[in-house]
Amino acid sequence: MTASKPLKAFVATVTTAEYIRPQPRRTLEFPWDPKPSSHPQQVHISLAGDSHMRVTWITDDESSPSVVEYGTSPGGYNCGAEGESTSYRYLFYRSGKIHHTVIGPLEHDTVYFYRCGRQGPEFEFKTPPAQFPITFAVAGDLGQTGWTKSTLDHIGQCKYDVHLLPGDLSYADYMQHRWDTFGELVQPLASARPWMVTQGNHEKESIPLIMDAFQSYNARWKMPFEESGSNSNLYYSFDVAGAHLIMLGSYADYDEYSDQYRWLKDDLSKVDRKKTPWLLVLLHVPWYNSNEAHQGEGDGMMAIMEPLLYAASVDLVLAGHVHAYERSIRVNNGKPDPCGAVYITIGDGGNKEGLARKYKNPQPDWSVFREASFGHGELKIVNSTHAFWSWHRNDDDEPVRSDQLWITSLVSSGCVAEKSRELRKILMSP
Repeated sequence: MTASKPLKAFVATVTTAEYIRPQPRRTLEFPWDPKPSSHPQQVHISLAGDSHMRVTWITDDESSPSVVEYGTSPGGYNCGAEGESTSYRYLFYRSGKIHHTVIGPLEHDTVYFYRCGRQGPEFEFKTPPAQFPITFAVAGDLGQTGWTKSTLDHIGQCKYDVHLLPGDLSYADYMQHRWDTFGELVQPLASARPWMVTQGNHEKESIPLIMDAFQSYNARWKMPFEESGSNSNLYYSFDVAGAHLIMLGSYADYDEYSDQYRWLKDDLSKVDRKKTPWLLVLLHVPWYNSNEAHQGEGDGMMAIMEPLLYAASVDLVLAGHVHAYERSIRVNNGKPDPCGAVYITIGDGGNKEGLARKYKNPQPDWSVFREASFGHGELKIVNSTHAFWSWHRNDDDEPVRSDQLWITSLVSSGCVAEKSRELRKILMSP
């Protein structure tokens, strides 16, 4: 494989044909399925620091223990761990007992079998590899529609190691039981591979003077914020294989005096590009967006944080919010830049609001491919210098790649070394 010049790596000849799609699929209905009160429900896993995994599940039985038994053979649970639990009330709704248990240390690239609360069905998951190659599945703005089911079915056919979700999970929108049905919907995938998520606007669910924002999201989807030195579940970071991923909060304070901005500077100061040559960022509201939907909503955060991410030589920024797909060339400050990041909007997982079909014309110079279709993305980081990105439209078979390109890392292009002084200057500023 030969590395192309950074800017040329993102030039593609694309035809944007119009597709005749079936009628929008309605919100899924979930028939009542009674289970024993101690039965684990809504099981999902997430990375929790080096060689550890957080297992999350819910029981109706408040006395059920927050214990996970696990091992590398079916039914052979030679290890165990006990965690913590929480619950919450939301007006007339009361959640079940929400269990969070961290297990490990675990071997890399290994299948584990586990059981939650000492009973119920056996689950299994596979840990990510210790080094390249590693594959991420990416889908934002999921919801609970027929299109969501189609997206999940496509992802299920993908051989991936970690699922990345840049905000808008359940579309519960204050109806708390919809969090429960979403948990059941995603359990087959989310219990088998780690799901790393950040918040979107549909997670906000605040009621002034009564309910704090993100109460449901924070209780149900605990991410490794403490492990990464953050004081908020709305922004955090983690390492996996040779990549450092930063999950930013579009709905947390982000100005230069905010906790999030200070944390981001501190986090970037610890990144070792020899250990993690790839640097990725996820957030909900896109900064580069030529769709008519949600125009300008990310401008404030972009003005504050883009100079920092540019100086840090971020390779790729993934966002949701806009219900369509769009990919840029490497760009910074609105202009093509071989040392800038590639920006991808992928808020097309299957939400109930439909697709954002209207784009601004003429198409900006930085925008390479854009289409209003439901789908998901796959990012395979092959080695320290090359990664392969592909976008898969739900209307096609999963193996069909509707958009694809090879990405050359900024480490290999010399951009990281070139901007090291600029980065130090920003990180050292008060």
